[in-house]
Amino acid sequence: MKNILTIFLLLTFCNITFTQNQTFNILPEKERAKVIDDILEDRLDNLLPQLMERAEIDMWILISREYNEDPVMKTILPSTWLSARRRTIMVFNKNKETGELDKIAIARYSVGRLLRGEWNVDVYPDQWEALMNIIKEKNPNSIGLNYSKDFALADGLVRTEYDAFMEKLPKEFHSKVQSAQKLSIAWLETRSQKELEIYPLICNMGHRILQEGLSEKHIHPGITTTGEVEWALRQLVRDYGLETWFHPSVSIQRSEEGNKEFLRSFANRPKEQVILAGDLLHVDFGITYLRLNTDQQQHFYVLKPGEKEVPKYLKAAFKNGNRVQDILTENFKKGKTGNQILLDALAQAKAEGLNAAIYTHPIGLHGHAAGPTIGMWDSQGGVKGKGDYPLYENTAYSIELFAATEVKEWGKIVRIMLEENGVFTEDGFYFLDGRMEEILTIPRR
Repeated sequence: MKNILTIFLLLTFCNITFTQNQTFNILPEKERAKVIDDILEDRLDNLLPQLMERAEIDMWILISREYNEDPVMKTILPSTWLSARRRTIMVFNKNKETGELDKIAIARYSVGRLLRGEWNVDVYPDQWEALMNIIKEKNPNSIGLNYSKDFALADGLVRTEYDAFMEKLPKEFHSKVQSAQKLSIAWLETRSQKELEIYPLICNMGHRILQEGLSEKHIHPGITTTGEVEWALRQLVRDYGLETWFHPSVSIQRSEEGNKEFLRSFANRPKEQVILAGDLLHVDFGITYLRLNTDQQQHFYVLKPGEKEVPKYLKAAFKNGNRVQDILTENFKKGKTGNQILLDALAQAKAEGLNAAIYTHPIGLHGHAAGPTIGMWDSQGGVKGKGDYPLYENTAYSIELFAATEVKEWGKIVRIMLEENGVFTEDGFYFLDGRMEEILTIPRR
């Protein structure tokens, strides 16, 4: 009850206030740490045992040396640990007698209040011997290590540590060692109830900062460049006491450019352009807060002198983008692989006469997170490996895609590129902070 009350009070404090000065009520570092640790403790106590059962792993071992951490271990370190210390070994073991989860650190220190330290250097001067003693004592039927061919985030055990582990491991346990890929991905992709409660707030922060950056406050047609807007967004993130996990991008579509914008690849966008009246701007932007990430793409139209709203033909193009979002999320079904969702959604979009591409990815503890890949911009036929992973409940996604529409008034194809964050649960899919359903103007009307 105490932890629940603490979270409630902290989340209440965390509510955003959007004043005339557009300031956010961001938690100070100490209060952020309380939220992070409370969420982590809840995940270890209540979520991890279920995930180990699903992955059929009795003992999960994570091994990292300082500043070369396994990506998964980084998500399990408490708020006061910014890196591993010396060599840090974490052991999560399903206790055969109690059925509970043993959480052990084979390290000189306990890992916060979450994992108790069990390396007695007087008995076992060698750290590996202390680990082997735990393995022999617990005698698990299966031992999961973080190595994976397809998922980089599940491949955090470096070769030297793997070799040392296998050299020290008694021969009778060698056949029990297996990849912990399924467990690593499950841990990274599954959102707890507490995380789902705060994620909408974080997405709301991202939306508001993005929309502040793409406004008349920062954009002066004929003067401001796309690069200057990108750095303005970076500065806003820093000013609000937050972080970003990638550099924002701002791009332009305009009537005089012909179809070269559509034909060029995403990798060949111009680095910097002067923003002009009549431009359709696109922004790609994300923040990190309380260890969760956002990834959002929206469109803005720079009004020409005398204009009061977005031209109808651009509004129509934008609606096609929203429709592709609907088609994709309607195809989210538990157990379907990323490739199945991709192909079914693209087929449905084509049947409706839409020219679409889908390149959606999981999001959460990482920006491009673990879980099923649903297309890539340069791989619309499916993605081997990561695209073959199935959809599970309580997982979050960046619904990223485009709809291309022939706009006669501009004599070209306009690409509406959208990205919004949402969650798939047993009740279906929903956007965490809604989605953009109309192009915003600069200046706002």
